[in-house]
Amino acid sequence: MDFMKNLILVIGFILGGILNSQAQSETDMVVRALKSANPDMITTYLDDYVDLKLLDKDEVKNMSKNQAALALKSFYTDNGIKGFEKVSDGGKGTLVYILGKLTTSGKSYSITVQLKQKNGTLYIITMRIS
Repeated sequence: MDFMKNLILVIGFILGGILNSQAQSETDMVVRALKSANPDMITTYLDDYVDLKLLDKDEVKNMSKNQAALALKSFYTDNGIKGFEKVSDGGKGTLVYILGKLTTSGKSYSITVQLKQKNGTLYIITMRIS
């Protein structure tokens, strides 16, 4: 009986580790996209509808992926975004967040990215840049 309990515990830890490492590797892929400073690469991780806030502009809720892609591309071009530095990340359940700084040659912008797991893949549902 003790053997079965131990076996179940070991299997639980292994499965938990696999699921956690999968979410972590997907987060790492989004971080790599942000570090690339390539808005087209970032766009691949956008959900169908996104809440987007860029600097002093009002937050736009439920912006389509295509509109968000255009807004991001314009923001990156207009502000000369060159990279990204991750400050922290975390999450609970199917929600994950990434906090960091978008860098330019002269200044940086704070960015918060919220992702949600859908069909086993993480998608950006909220992006706030200030």
